[in-house]
Amino acid sequence: MKAAVIYARVSSKDQEREGFSIPSQLKFTREYARKNGLEVVREFVEIETAKKAGRKQFGEMVAYLQKNRSCRVVIAEKTDRLYRNFRDPLTLEDLDIEIHLPKDNQVISKGARSQDRLTHGFHILIARNYSENLREEVQKGMREKAEQGIYPSRPPLGYRNNKAERTIEIDPVKAQLARRMFELYATGKYSLSQLCGQLRAEFGQRLAKGYLDRLLKNPFYIGSFIWQGNLYAGTHIPLIERKQFDQVQDVFQERNKPKYRKHAFAFQGLLTCAHDNCAVTAEIKKQKYTYYRCTGYRGPCDLPYMREEVLGVRLGQIVKDIFIPGSVLAQLENSLLNDKGRQESMRSEQRSRLRKRLSSVRNRLDQAYIDKLDGRISGDFWTRKSDEWRSEEQRLCAEMLSLEEVKPEKLLDGVRILELAHKAHFLYLRQTPQEQAKLLKMVVSNCSIDATSLYPTYRKPFDLIFATGKNEGWCARRDSNSRPSGSKPDALSS
Repeated sequence: MKAAVIYARVSSKDQEREGFSIPSQLKFTREYARKNGLEVVREFVEIETAKKAGRKQFGEMVAYLQKNRSCRVVIAEKTDRLYRNFRDPLTLEDLDIEIHLPKDNQVISKGARSQDRLTHGFHILIARNYSENLREEVQKGMREKAEQGIYPSRPPLGYRNNKAERTIEIDPVKAQLARRMFELYATGKYSLSQLCGQLRAEFGQRLAKGYLDRLLKNPFYIGSFIWQGNLYAGTHIPLIERKQFDQVQDVFQERNKPKYRKHAFAFQGLLTCAHDNCAVTAEIKKQKYTYYRCTGYRGPCDLPYMREEVLGVRLGQIVKDIFIPGSVLAQLENSLLNDKGRQESMRSEQRSRLRKRLSSVRNRLDQAYIDKLDGRISGDFWTRKSDEWRSEEQRLCAEMLSLEEVKPEKLLDGVRILELAHKAHFLYLRQTPQEQAKLLKMVVSNCSIDATSLYPTYRKPFDLIFATGKNEGWCARRDSNSRPSGSKPDALSS
């Protein structure tokens, strides 16, 4: 029998206390292992969100798999129980792990079909989007709080949160340090490094230059605050005067005057030299030709000068290598859109869990109020706990509201990515260098280059599309014109 480990996860302590999800996952995966002749040697149970890498139990599972080479199978109920981020799948792939996802009806390994691997990649993308959608709804509530003039997070140095009154007040100890840093920097006699030293000498507190830079530019100290890119008028008390704040900004302006470029080069900032990892820069020759070259920061380099027109043709290979043939595109789109039913099932499961939790919180509120009236609990205890429960009630209601809002565009994002991969090279050939650079930056984060070869770093999920196409050999099946299927030569020009 093959040795296997089971991984089960819930996102929060609330889900753990409700006691339904983890036992259900373990029962389901144990039964799956028994039916498929797999011997379960370890079980890892996680109470933590999977939208970011670095979970404790996941890390312990990886360490176990690294030490025990005889165990190469991981069983998880479905994709979003195992991970909702892009890094963890690569970690398991590097270990050559065979992943069993019974509810997704998938077994993913290096020997799996390319279409299964690509579909799995889009399942990961959808799982991440689902998690981010819930986060957006929580942020919506915080934005409403900001519009009321209440800063929805921890305030900067010199202020503190008053948890009892749910307000922000001046910190009598650290406010002196905050006022002093503005006073000193407004004179124009101190650099940020010198200011760090002076504040440390006066107050004995070490502050980093970057931290001071952010504090001195923060309008919070004059009664306003920035939340999600918007400026709001706060209800907190200003710590310094507007005149002094403006003087500090003037000092910054003088020290950091912007440098303007005479020319904007299309591919600058996208390329690095494969010989020495320096940036590739551009310059004008004979007042009309644009050439790209290595900056030579680390000394003489073998990278030759490249004309922009020639470089643009070479870079076209990057988008050419993510081409998806029309027949494969149709299959993947169908598979992706079929996930709508799966998402509905997930929403229903989440909605049921939230309703149970909401009912529990409201029952606690009602019972505690009766206890307060009967004198069994004190008024202070009632005030503290009722505020905590009402805050949780609002959060649960916001999450339930987000589940009611069906957003098909989240699913369609995956379809658009597939269609972009299908049409990218055809579009690239018809664009100007500036437009080509924009398209390339959507597909890659960086590209190293030498005299003969390109070494692109594809963004997700284009890296998965590139790897799948390379292994499957799609390139051999496409038209020589790389034209999107079903379109005429001028179909996209109108």
